[in-house]
Amino acid sequence: MIHRRDFLRKGAICTGVAALSSQAAAAPQDEGDAPASSYNYRRPSFKKGSRLLFIGDSITDMKWGRNEKDRNHYLGHSYVYLIASRLGVDMPEAQLEFFNRGHSGNRITDLRSRWQKDAIDMKPDLLSVLIGVNDRKVKKGARFDAEKWGADYRHILTRSREANPDLRIVLLDPFVLKTGWWMNKGGEWDASRAQIDQMRAVIAKLAKDFDAVQVPTQDVFDTAAKAVTPEHWIWDGVHPLPQGHELIARRWLDDVSDRWK
Repeated sequence: MIHRRDFLRKGAICTGVAALSSQAAAAPQDEGDAPASSYNYRRPSFKKGSRLLFIGDSITDMKWGRNEKDRNHYLGHSYVYLIASRLGVDMPEAQLEFFNRGHSGNRITDLRSRWQKDAIDMKPDLLSVLIGVNDRKVKKGARFDAEKWGADYRHILTRSREANPDLRIVLLDPFVLKTGWWMNKGGEWDASRAQIDQMRAVIAKLAKDFDAVQVPTQDVFDTAAKAVTPEHWIWDGVHPLPQGHELIARRWLDDVSDRWK
């Protein structure tokens, strides 16, 4: 059994990332060092002025209060906001631009229909995609078509890579936890998790084919749920609480930093 304190201290959530601790926050710094953060991570390398585009469904969106014309609210309050705020502090010289094109309720076919405007025309240097949870077929007798889902996903990635051969791609696994509505839906829960695992297998293949970073967010939440409780991270089986978004942000930063040092 993993003790909660050990889990946080040892960074079991994401490999290579030190967890939040008062010692780390209070550690002395040499003059000129970056400000102390809640954990240590290797800064990723980006060319100056790089455009980072995040796209997906409501988990990325978090649009309550988000206004594209208001620079105080244009990123929502998901993991995108956390990544942007951290890199903005730690890498101000890079002058990175961040864009959130998450739309609540979207499926892979929705991404495909709006890909030109919301992905290609944005001309990103890095593309980060989180999609899949709305594509699950949880009704009795319904079947998830992994082949069709993968073909649509491959189509949009191919278009982006053709538009920018140097595009950096980050693919986040969809995820679910047995919380909220799922607690009394045993059979439907099992089917939903099985479909998520099918999607993760598709993404693994796409990540290999497109030389992309695959962020194993389902593994992150599975580990976190064992160390504390599932409800601490995701309230309704799908949508993370603030600390859940922090888990995504930390793992994203860790994996992206590992790839592009």
